[in-house]
Amino acid sequence: MTDGLSRVPTAEFERVLAGVPDRYDRARAFATLARINTLYMVMRAGSGHLGSSFSAMDVVAALLLEELDEPFAENGDVYFSSKGHDAPGLYAALIGLGALDEDLVHRLRRIGGLPGHPDVHTPHMPFNTGSLGMGISKAKGLILADRLRGVTRRVFVLTGDGELQEGQNYEALAGAVHRGMGELTVVVDHNKIQSDTWVRDVNDLGDLPARFAGFGWAVLRCDGHDPQAIDAVLRKRFDAHAGQPAVIIADTIKGGGCATFAATSMGPDEWRYLFHSGAPSTEDYRTAHRELVDAATAILRANGLGDLVLAGEAPAAPRPAGGERLVPAYGEALVARAARHQEILALDADLVLDTGLIPFSQTYPERFVEFGIAEQDMVSAAGGLASQGFLPFVHSFSCFLLARANEQIYNNATEDRKIVYVGTLAGLLPAAPGHSHQAVRDVGSVAAVPGLAVLTPCNIAEVGHAVDFCVSTSDSVYLRLASTAVPAAVAALPTGPLVAGRGRVVREGGSTIAIGAGPVVLAELLSAAEELKADGIELTVVNLPWLNRVDPDWLAELTDGAESLFVVEDHYLRGGQADTVARTLLELGGTPPRFRGIGVDHVPQCGTEAEALAAHGLSARQLADAIRGERPAVRLDITVSPR
Repeated sequence: MTDGLSRVPTAEFERVLAGVPDRYDRARAFATLARINTLYMVMRAGSGHLGSSFSAMDVVAALLLEELDEPFAENGDVYFSSKGHDAPGLYAALIGLGALDEDLVHRLRRIGGLPGHPDVHTPHMPFNTGSLGMGISKAKGLILADRLRGVTRRVFVLTGDGELQEGQNYEALAGAVHRGMGELTVVVDHNKIQSDTWVRDVNDLGDLPARFAGFGWAVLRCDGHDPQAIDAVLRKRFDAHAGQPAVIIADTIKGGGCATFAATSMGPDEWRYLFHSGAPSTEDYRTAHRELVDAATAILRANGLGDLVLAGEAPAAPRPAGGERLVPAYGEALVARAARHQEILALDADLVLDTGLIPFSQTYPERFVEFGIAEQDMVSAAGGLASQGFLPFVHSFSCFLLARANEQIYNNATEDRKIVYVGTLAGLLPAAPGHSHQAVRDVGSVAAVPGLAVLTPCNIAEVGHAVDFCVSTSDSVYLRLASTAVPAAVAALPTGPLVAGRGRVVREGGSTIAIGAGPVVLAELLSAAEELKADGIELTVVNLPWLNRVDPDWLAELTDGAESLFVVEDHYLRGGQADTVARTLLELGGTPPRFRGIGVDHVPQCGTEAEALAAHGLSARQLADAIRGERPAVRLDITVSPR
């Protein structure tokens, strides 16, 4: 094959479903075809979760093909994934069955296409998932609603094993038994690896069957890659345990069904699984594609169906743009400061790679604590550490750290404990994972916490100054780190030691001023300034890295003589930088400049970076238009329609 990508057309799925008489061979063939298309979708998108999609695929095939009663009917049996990482695999299966339009196979993680994690605006996705630990509770609510409506059906929920570290799961278990929810079956995709490494090495679940049994659940187990074993355990579940909720622990292999991606192919010294998220290399794609096509062809030939027919090729998506990254720079900066400050500790929630903590964990293993997927536990433990004079730096994705542990963060603040909360994947971008992972409500959720500064550096140099501030200040800090590449224009911006509430003019202009923070917003503002220059508008661009603080004297000096002031944010406006600046302007008295805040005002859209910025009125051209006053920033509401 060439450098393009190939996939299995829906007609081939139909041929397999009609032409393979043995139900177990049919399930194997279907799962293999769906894996081929999952690989295609992730490669074309440039990102996605292969490992989870592949490990769950045989269970998904068994449920959709044989077990679920009218799964696409209004009151038919319900299946959904709580972990949500396996969305590409589920999409591929639904497309293969004709339940989703075939053209969507080309539009994973695109505006108007298939979101990175399940979303209810996509057909046959009953809930938004990807925010871990919620699925069992949502299923219970669905069953309670069914009982009130007089509807009888079964509900199947897939969870990850790493996901079971989230405490909400255990709040849900007892109530399901108390209410005799025999309608509910939880299937654990027990692939034994969470994000990047082994569950046992992050936060061991212990005796998992005993955990469920202790709450009164029926517990069954099977090989999650053997269709016959899956079928047998489902028969036992409903024959012997019909009156109680049941869990099926499906022993699987992360990346299963394809040796190239299977965790069993990891070397003895490898601790990190390489295919949890992101697209594989071209070489790995070709090897895996050939392996999967050969496996499918073998089943087809054995059933007299000849060779597998692949659809025409399409180019892969370009890889993300290069450039400096803030998260690795942060990790290096933290290691350097920890050498001088023995009180610094690093706490992590199963994201050691994505939070830049690998160097710290290797340099100071005794000062590194891995909590797993348990943000509330981690943040409260940080309060305990801070009570004894340590300085905990607490890490996770912004979308989970600030929301899940919000009460715990506030509780720490009421105790006057100094803690640094470090959130990565912050802001609207990257938009490909979808709204469960786009941190656009993080600033407003903690902006009013007493003694907590919200700080967003724009480039590597400013990251170093930000970490210095975190160490030296008496306040707690939410250090908000973008995970996208830093554009060259922003990477070159001048920085210096940070003074709370004060910013820096990074482009001299006239009486029209735009304030922003972070690499994404500043890059778009600098580009907008160049576009406005052609119209004779000299835009003053200001980097104000403080999102919930502004120095009144500095702001008064900045806006003296200004006609217009814009504040642009890559998150929800309520409680953010625009509110802070506007309030300070009013408190200063006098006649303030014409003011406008521009930011995210609706559930963020999933797509490429350019698509997401345009969908929220944050592209350079749209900002220039808004500053000209020609039209407001646009809002797009795009959903996927059923076939």
